[in-house]
Amino acid sequence: MAPTSCALCQNAKAILKRPKTGQQICKECFFFVFETEVHNTITQAHLFEPGDRVAIGASGGKDSTVLAYVMKTLNERHNYGLELFLLSIDEGITGYRDDSLETVKRNQQQYNMPLKILSYEELYGWTMDAVVAEIGKKNNCTFCGVFRRQALDRGASALQVDHIVTGHNADDIAETVLMNIMRGDIARLGRCTQICTRGEDTIRRSKPFKYAYEKEIVMYAYFKKLDYFSTECIYSPDAYRGHARTFLKDLEAARPSAIIDIIHSGEAFELREDVKATQKQQQTCKRCGYMSSNDLCKACTLLEGLERGMASSVITDRARKKLDAVGPAPDNLRTIPHFRSPRPAVSIQSPSQQS
Repeated sequence: MAPTSCALCQNAKAILKRPKTGQQICKECFFFVFETEVHNTITQAHLFEPGDRVAIGASGGKDSTVLAYVMKTLNERHNYGLELFLLSIDEGITGYRDDSLETVKRNQQQYNMPLKILSYEELYGWTMDAVVAEIGKKNNCTFCGVFRRQALDRGASALQVDHIVTGHNADDIAETVLMNIMRGDIARLGRCTQICTRGEDTIRRSKPFKYAYEKEIVMYAYFKKLDYFSTECIYSPDAYRGHARTFLKDLEAARPSAIIDIIHSGEAFELREDVKATQKQQQTCKRCGYMSSNDLCKACTLLEGLERGMASSVITDRARKKLDAVGPAPDNLRTIPHFRSPRPAVSIQSPSQQS
Protein backbone atom coordinates (compact mmCIF):
# COMPACT_ATOMS: atom_id res chain seq x y z
CA MET A 1 0.00 0.00 0.00
CA ALA A 2 1.36 3.41 -0.99
CA PRO A 3 2.09 5.85 1.86
CA THR A 4 -0.73 8.28 2.62
CA SER A 5 -0.06 11.82 1.48
CA CYS A 6 -0.57 14.78 3.79
CA ALA A 7 -4.18 15.94 3.60
CA LEU A 8 -3.06 19.59 3.61
CA CYS A 9 0.04 19.97 1.43
CA GLN A 10 -0.54 16.79 -0.69
CA ASN A 11 3.23 16.42 -1.03
CA ALA A 12 4.87 15.05 2.09
CA LYS A 13 4.05 11.73 3.70
CA ALA A 14 1.44 11.86 6.45
CA ILE A 15 3.00 10.73 9.71
CA LEU A 16 0.27 11.56 12.23
CA LYS A 17 -3.49 11.75 12.61
CA ARG A 18 -4.76 14.87 14.36
CA PRO A 19 -6.83 13.90 17.41
CA LYS A 20 -8.84 17.10 17.01
CA THR A 21 -9.90 16.70 13.36
CA GLY A 22 -8.90 13.19 12.29
CA GLN A 23 -6.81 14.59 9.42
CA GLN A 24 -3.71 12.64 8.40
CA ILE A 25 -0.97 15.21 7.91
CA CYS A 26 2.79 15.65 7.79
CA LYS A 27 4.88 17.01 10.62
CA GLU A 28 5.46 20.48 9.14
CA CYS A 29 1.77 20.99 8.37
CA PHE A 30 0.92 19.93 11.91
CA PHE A 31 3.29 22.55 13.32
CA PHE A 32 1.75 25.18 11.04
CA VAL A 33 -1.91 24.45 11.82
CA PHE A 34 -1.29 24.11 15.56
CA GLU A 35 0.54 27.44 15.74
CA THR A 36 -1.97 29.12 13.44
CA GLU A 37 -4.92 27.98 15.55
CA VAL A 38 -3.28 29.37 18.70
CA HIS A 39 -2.52 32.63 16.86
CA ASN A 40 -6.17 32.85 15.76
CA THR A 41 -7.32 32.26 19.34
CA ILE A 42 -5.05 35.10 20.53
CA THR A 43 -6.06 37.59 17.84
CA GLN A 44 -9.79 36.85 17.85
CA ALA A 45 -9.93 37.35 21.63
CA HIS A 46 -7.68 40.45 21.43
CA LEU A 47 -5.60 39.09 24.28
CA PHE A 48 -2.59 41.40 23.96
CA GLU A 49 -1.54 44.92 23.06
CA PRO A 50 1.90 45.89 21.71
CA GLY A 51 4.24 46.63 24.59
CA ASP A 52 2.49 44.30 27.06
CA ARG A 53 4.67 42.61 29.64
CA VAL A 54 3.46 38.99 29.77
CA ALA A 55 4.33 36.36 32.37
CA ILE A 56 4.07 32.74 31.24
CA GLY A 57 3.10 30.44 34.09
CA ALA A 58 5.89 27.87 33.83
CA SER A 59 5.82 24.54 35.66
CA GLY A 60 8.22 22.63 33.42
CA GLY A 61 5.39 20.35 32.23
CA LYS A 62 4.32 19.81 28.63
CA ASP A 63 1.60 22.47 28.55
CA SER A 64 3.63 25.37 29.93
CA THR A 65 6.77 24.37 28.00
CA VAL A 66 4.88 24.26 24.69
CA LEU A 67 3.15 27.52 25.62
CA ALA A 68 6.47 29.26 26.25
CA TYR A 69 7.88 27.98 22.95
CA VAL A 70 4.76 28.90 20.93
CA MET A 71 4.41 32.33 22.58
CA LYS A 72 8.02 33.12 21.71
CA THR A 73 7.54 31.84 18.14
CA LEU A 74 4.31 33.77 17.51
CA ASN A 75 5.61 36.91 19.19
CA GLU A 76 8.52 36.96 16.75
CA ARG A 77 6.57 35.78 13.69
CA HIS A 78 3.61 38.13 14.03
CA ASN A 79 5.30 41.05 15.79
CA TYR A 80 3.05 41.06 18.85
CA GLY A 81 5.55 43.38 20.51
CA LEU A 82 5.40 41.53 23.85
CA GLU A 83 8.01 41.34 26.57
CA LEU A 84 7.91 37.74 27.80
CA PHE A 85 8.84 36.37 31.23
CA LEU A 86 8.73 32.95 32.87
CA LEU A 87 6.98 32.82 36.25
CA SER A 88 7.24 29.64 38.32
CA ILE A 89 5.64 28.73 41.63
CA ASP A 90 7.52 26.36 43.91
CA GLU A 91 4.87 24.54 45.94
CA GLY A 92 7.49 22.65 47.92
CA ILE A 93 6.83 19.08 46.77
CA THR A 94 10.00 17.03 47.16
CA GLY A 95 10.75 14.74 44.24
CA TYR A 96 8.35 16.58 41.95
CA ARG A 97 8.50 20.37 41.92
CA ASP A 98 12.20 20.59 42.71
CA ASP A 99 12.92 18.40 39.67
CA SER A 100 10.49 20.22 37.37
CA LEU A 101 12.00 23.59 38.27
CA GLU A 102 15.31 22.35 36.89
CA THR A 103 13.49 21.93 33.57
CA VAL A 104 12.15 25.49 33.83
CA LYS A 105 15.67 26.79 34.39
CA ARG A 106 16.80 25.01 31.23
CA ASN A 107 13.82 26.48 29.35
CA GLN A 108 14.94 29.90 30.53
CA GLN A 109 18.25 29.37 28.79
CA GLN A 110 16.71 27.78 25.70
CA TYR A 111 14.10 30.52 25.16
CA ASN A 112 16.18 33.42 26.51
CA MET A 113 13.47 34.67 28.89
CA PRO A 114 13.90 36.16 32.38
CA LEU A 115 12.68 33.86 35.17
CA LYS A 116 11.02 34.60 38.52
CA ILE A 117 10.43 31.81 41.07
CA LEU A 118 8.14 32.37 44.07
CA SER A 119 7.70 29.65 46.72
CA TYR A 120 4.82 28.75 49.01
CA GLU A 121 7.28 28.70 51.90
CA GLU A 122 8.34 32.26 51.15
CA LEU A 123 4.76 33.50 50.80
CA TYR A 124 2.77 31.36 53.25
CA GLY A 125 5.40 29.81 55.52
CA TRP A 126 4.23 26.32 54.48
CA THR A 127 5.32 23.88 51.78
CA MET A 128 2.83 21.44 50.27
CA ASP A 129 4.82 18.61 51.86
CA ALA A 130 4.13 20.21 55.24
CA VAL A 131 0.46 20.81 54.37
CA VAL A 132 -0.05 17.16 53.38
CA ALA A 133 1.72 16.03 56.56
CA GLU A 134 -0.83 18.14 58.49
CA ILE A 135 -4.07 17.33 56.64
CA GLY A 136 -3.42 14.16 54.63
CA LYS A 137 -4.14 13.70 50.92
CA LYS A 138 -7.91 14.07 50.90
CA ASN A 139 -8.18 17.85 50.43
CA ASN A 140 -4.61 18.81 49.61
CA CYS A 141 -5.49 19.94 46.07
CA THR A 142 -7.89 22.52 47.54
CA PHE A 143 -5.04 24.11 49.49
CA CYS A 144 -2.62 23.94 46.58
CA GLY A 145 -5.06 25.40 44.03
CA VAL A 146 -5.98 28.37 46.23
CA PHE A 147 -2.37 29.05 47.26
CA ARG A 148 -1.11 28.71 43.69
CA ARG A 149 -3.61 31.14 42.18
CA GLN A 150 -2.72 33.88 44.62
CA ALA A 151 1.00 33.13 44.32
CA LEU A 152 0.81 33.61 40.54
CA ASP A 153 -0.84 37.00 40.95
CA ARG A 154 1.71 38.05 43.55
CA GLY A 155 4.62 36.87 41.41
CA ALA A 156 3.21 38.72 38.41
CA SER A 157 2.75 41.85 40.51
CA ALA A 158 6.39 41.64 41.56
CA LEU A 159 7.39 41.41 37.89
CA GLN A 160 5.12 44.37 37.07
CA VAL A 161 3.57 42.50 34.15
CA ASP A 162 0.27 43.34 32.45
CA HIS A 163 -0.83 39.80 31.80
CA ILE A 164 -0.40 36.17 32.91
CA VAL A 165 -0.85 33.35 30.39
CA THR A 166 -1.28 29.76 31.54
CA GLY A 167 -1.11 26.44 29.71
CA HIS A 168 -4.68 25.35 30.45
CA ASN A 169 -5.83 23.41 27.41
CA ALA A 170 -9.20 22.34 25.98
CA ASP A 171 -9.21 19.13 28.04
CA ASP A 172 -8.60 21.10 31.26
CA ILE A 173 -11.44 23.51 30.53
CA ALA A 174 -13.88 20.75 29.56
CA GLU A 175 -12.99 18.90 32.78
CA THR A 176 -13.67 22.07 34.76
CA VAL A 177 -17.10 22.47 33.13
CA LEU A 178 -17.95 18.87 34.10
CA MET A 179 -16.64 19.34 37.65
CA ASN A 180 -18.68 22.49 38.19
CA ILE A 181 -21.81 20.75 36.89
CA MET A 182 -21.23 17.75 39.18
CA ARG A 183 -20.66 20.03 42.18
CA GLY A 184 -23.50 22.38 41.30
CA ASP A 185 -21.06 25.31 41.41
CA ILE A 186 -23.10 27.93 39.57
CA ALA A 187 -20.72 30.82 40.19
CA ARG A 188 -17.70 29.04 38.66
CA LEU A 189 -19.76 27.44 35.89
CA GLY A 190 -20.64 30.90 34.64
CA ARG A 191 -17.00 31.94 34.20
CA CYS A 192 -14.88 28.80 33.81
CA THR A 193 -14.91 28.90 29.98
CA GLN A 194 -13.83 32.55 29.74
CA ILE A 195 -10.56 32.84 27.86
CA CYS A 196 -9.54 35.91 29.82
CA THR A 197 -10.38 36.82 33.41
CA ARG A 198 -9.47 39.70 35.63
CA GLY A 199 -10.46 40.66 39.14
CA GLU A 200 -10.79 44.26 40.16
CA ASP A 201 -7.36 44.29 41.79
CA THR A 202 -5.65 41.47 39.94
CA ILE A 203 -3.70 41.05 36.73
CA ARG A 204 -5.30 39.81 33.51
CA ARG A 205 -5.04 36.05 33.12
CA SER A 206 -5.71 34.17 29.88
CA LYS A 207 -5.54 30.75 28.24
CA PRO A 208 -4.14 30.82 24.68
CA PHE A 209 -4.53 26.99 24.55
CA LYS A 210 -8.26 27.14 25.28
CA TYR A 211 -9.11 25.20 22.09
CA ALA A 212 -5.91 23.08 21.89
CA TYR A 213 -6.31 19.38 22.64
CA GLU A 214 -3.97 17.88 25.22
CA LYS A 215 -2.99 15.08 22.84
CA GLU A 216 -1.92 17.60 20.21
CA ILE A 217 0.15 19.53 22.75
CA VAL A 218 1.93 16.27 23.61
CA MET A 219 2.49 15.55 19.91
CA TYR A 220 3.82 19.06 19.33
CA ALA A 221 6.28 18.73 22.23
CA TYR A 222 7.36 15.29 20.98
CA PHE A 223 7.95 16.24 17.34
CA LYS A 224 9.62 19.55 18.29
CA LYS A 225 11.81 17.64 20.77
CA LEU A 226 11.06 20.17 23.51
CA ASP A 227 12.60 19.79 26.95
CA TYR A 228 9.81 19.19 29.47
CA PHE A 229 9.12 17.34 32.73
CA SER A 230 6.59 14.54 32.36
CA THR A 231 5.99 13.21 35.90
CA GLU A 232 2.56 13.85 37.47
CA CYS A 233 2.27 15.48 40.89
CA ILE A 234 2.68 12.83 43.58
CA TYR A 235 -0.32 14.21 45.47
CA SER A 236 -2.77 14.39 42.54
CA PRO A 237 -4.00 10.75 42.09
CA ASP A 238 -6.75 11.25 44.69
CA ALA A 239 -7.89 14.61 43.26
CA TYR A 240 -11.59 15.04 42.44
CA ARG A 241 -10.62 16.27 38.97
CA GLY A 242 -9.44 12.76 38.17
CA HIS A 243 -13.03 11.50 38.03
CA ALA A 244 -13.98 14.21 35.51
CA ARG A 245 -10.85 13.44 33.49
CA THR A 246 -11.65 9.73 33.28
CA PHE A 247 -15.20 10.49 32.18
CA LEU A 248 -14.00 12.98 29.57
CA LYS A 249 -11.48 10.50 28.12
CA ASP A 250 -14.26 7.95 27.70
CA LEU A 251 -16.36 10.55 25.88
CA GLU A 252 -13.42 11.55 23.69
CA ALA A 253 -12.76 7.92 22.71
CA ALA A 254 -16.35 7.62 21.48
CA ARG A 255 -16.47 11.07 19.91
CA PRO A 256 -13.34 13.28 19.70
CA SER A 257 -15.38 16.46 19.28
CA ALA A 258 -16.86 15.98 22.77
CA ILE A 259 -14.11 18.15 24.30
CA ILE A 260 -14.88 21.20 22.17
CA ASP A 261 -18.62 20.51 22.40
CA ILE A 262 -18.48 20.66 26.20
CA ILE A 263 -16.55 23.94 26.07
CA HIS A 264 -19.11 25.46 23.70
CA SER A 265 -21.89 24.25 25.99
CA GLY A 266 -20.16 25.94 28.90
CA GLU A 267 -19.85 29.15 26.88
CA ALA A 268 -23.59 29.04 26.15
CA PHE A 269 -24.61 28.84 29.82
CA GLU A 270 -26.22 32.05 30.98
CA LEU A 271 -27.30 32.65 34.56
CA ARG A 272 -30.78 34.03 35.19
CA GLU A 273 -30.89 37.49 36.73
CA ASP A 274 -32.46 36.18 39.94
CA VAL A 275 -29.59 33.68 40.27
CA LYS A 276 -27.00 36.38 39.61
CA ALA A 277 -28.55 38.44 42.39
CA THR A 278 -27.72 35.70 44.90
CA GLN A 279 -24.01 35.62 44.01
CA LYS A 280 -21.59 37.20 46.45
CA GLN A 281 -20.03 40.48 45.37
CA GLN A 282 -16.25 40.75 45.07
CA GLN A 283 -14.51 42.69 47.80
CA THR A 284 -11.05 42.94 49.30
CA CYS A 285 -9.69 40.60 51.96
CA LYS A 286 -9.46 42.49 55.24
CA ARG A 287 -6.31 40.65 56.22
CA CYS A 288 -4.10 40.51 53.09
CA GLY A 289 -5.79 42.83 50.58
CA TYR A 290 -6.36 40.16 47.91
CA MET A 291 -9.70 39.87 46.09
CA SER A 292 -12.35 37.89 47.96
CA SER A 293 -16.09 37.31 48.13
CA ASN A 294 -15.90 37.19 51.96
CA ASP A 295 -14.23 39.24 54.67
CA LEU A 296 -11.23 36.90 54.43
CA CYS A 297 -9.95 35.44 51.17
CA LYS A 298 -9.73 31.67 50.83
CA ALA A 299 -5.93 31.65 51.14
CA CYS A 300 -6.02 33.55 54.45
CA THR A 301 -8.77 31.25 55.73
CA LEU A 302 -6.83 28.10 54.78
CA LEU A 303 -3.60 29.47 56.25
CA GLU A 304 -5.36 30.34 59.51
CA GLY A 305 -6.68 26.79 59.74
CA LEU A 306 -3.18 25.39 59.26
CA GLU A 307 -1.66 27.76 61.81
CA ARG A 308 -4.32 26.96 64.41
CA GLY A 309 -4.14 23.20 63.81
CA MET A 310 -7.70 23.12 62.48
CA ALA A 311 -7.11 22.88 58.73
CA SER A 312 -10.02 20.49 58.18
CA SER A 313 -12.40 23.17 59.50
CA VAL A 314 -11.81 25.66 56.69
CA ILE A 315 -12.49 23.64 53.53
CA THR A 316 -16.09 24.84 53.25
CA ASP A 317 -17.92 27.98 54.39
CA ARG A 318 -20.09 25.84 56.66
CA ALA A 319 -17.07 24.23 58.29
CA ARG A 320 -15.54 27.69 58.75
CA LYS A 321 -18.18 28.36 61.40
CA LYS A 322 -16.60 25.65 63.54
CA LEU A 323 -13.31 27.53 63.48
CA ASP A 324 -15.03 30.81 64.34
CA ALA A 325 -16.78 29.14 67.27
CA VAL A 326 -13.41 28.39 68.88
CA GLY A 327 -12.68 32.09 69.12
CA PRO A 328 -10.87 34.85 67.23
CA ALA A 329 -7.47 34.30 65.65
CA PRO A 330 -4.54 35.01 67.98
CA ASP A 331 -2.64 38.27 67.48
CA ASN A 332 0.60 36.44 66.65
CA LEU A 333 -0.99 34.40 63.83
CA ARG A 334 1.22 34.12 60.75
CA THR A 335 -0.44 35.97 57.86
CA ILE A 336 0.14 36.55 54.15
CA PRO A 337 1.90 39.80 53.17
CA HIS A 338 -0.50 42.51 52.05
CA PHE A 339 -1.26 42.37 48.32
CA ARG A 340 -0.56 45.45 46.21
CA SER A 341 -0.91 45.60 42.44
CA PRO A 342 1.32 46.63 40.86
CA ARG A 343 4.29 46.26 43.15
CA PRO A 344 7.73 47.84 42.74
CA ALA A 345 9.94 45.86 40.40
CA VAL A 346 12.14 43.16 41.89
CA SER A 347 15.31 41.62 40.65
CA ILE A 348 14.85 38.56 38.44
CA GLN A 349 17.31 36.12 36.98
CA SER A 350 18.22 36.67 33.36
CA PRO A 351 19.60 33.80 31.28
CA SER A 352 23.09 35.34 31.33
CA GLN A 353 23.08 35.48 35.13
CA GLN A 354 22.40 31.75 35.40
CA SER A 355 25.01 30.56 32.97
